[in-house]
Amino acid sequence: MKRIWAPWRMKYITEASREKGCIFCKKIKGKKGDKEGLVIARGKRSFVVLNLYPYTNGHLMVAPFRHIASLEKLRKGEIAEMMELTQKAIKALKRCYNPDGFNVGFNLGTAAGAGVKDHIHLHIVPRWAADTNFMPVLCNTKIIPESLEESCLKLRKYWG
Repeated sequence: MKRIWAPWRMKYITEASREKGCIFCKKIKGKKGDKEGLVIARGKRSFVVLNLYPYTNGHLMVAPFRHIASLEKLRKGEIAEMMELTQKAIKALKRCYNPDGFNVGFNLGTAAGAGVKDHIHLHIVPRWAADTNFMPVLCNTKIIPESLEESCLKLRKYWG
């Protein structure tokens, strides 16, 4: 049996499900700065952050500052800014990683796959035509070749 060394996954396995409080609210109000919290950009009403447990390199999330679970309860200004930040994120991801496409969307509710169901957030997942290889197919394992810190620095560089 072959093994892949991925020590960062242990934190997710052991701590993520027991973490108290909202991960998005902690990022915007907590003691960690944007660099340590992997926040790429802030608007007036929402922000962009790297996913700690990404599907691929550059997997971003856009969330409102306001703690709200429901898409239909977002204010017009929040919706508009989230979409503007999504556009900017896609532009930065194109310049940084040159993906062939994107998955963009919301997982609303636990049944829809929301890991954080109480604070709405939009996922932006860059995709490449050749990103499916034997690892996810045969081993149910995804390889993320770049550290989150390195991705964060790159994306901030390409944000403007």
